[in-house]
Amino acid sequence: MNSLAILDVGYGNTDSIRLGFARLGAEAALASDAKQVEGAERLVIPGVGSAGFAMARLAELALVEPLRRRTGPTLGICLGMQLMFDHSEESDTACLGLVEGRVRGLSPAPGHPVPHMGWSRLEWVHGEIGLAESDYLYFAHSFACDDGPATAARASYGQASIPAALRSARLWGAQFHPERSAAAGARFLQAFLSA
Repeated sequence: MNSLAILDVGYGNTDSIRLGFARLGAEAALASDAKQVEGAERLVIPGVGSAGFAMARLAELALVEPLRRRTGPTLGICLGMQLMFDHSEESDTACLGLVEGRVRGLSPAPGHPVPHMGWSRLEWVHGEIGLAESDYLYFAHSFACDDGPATAARASYGQASIPAALRSARLWGAQFHPERSAAAGARFLQAFLSA
């Protein structure tokens, strides 16, 4: 059994996530089949890509049900967090349904184009997730998850308040990229490793 694995199914930012954990002294294996997904103590679902392609790839590799059955800590990063929800407007895609809610397109505003690319400040944090209000985190996304009971941190982007992180029992999520978010991102990854 691997203590930490990153889902590797042909999309996502697996290399940068692996490096982010390596900086903390944690070696991550790559998981690409059901046995590895089910056997990993901690699993990371990476980001970067589109919801439609990612869900089609997970279905093609028979990984949807193993991901739904997981009982160990699971972290979704960027697109990986979005895939945990019921549905995404991106390609009108049914997702994993681990968290109630939908993923919706961001609306541009003066001085705040879409995609949201760059550093944004947290305005609210709840629970022990390694983050603090006023931390700046790095974002790169055009879609955002619904706010709800699982929201553990919010960030501002223009007039919008974006769920930046989630925590619900075994599930962790980061709309931001912790592997690119300096010390604050490292604290978040360390909190996940310690959960």
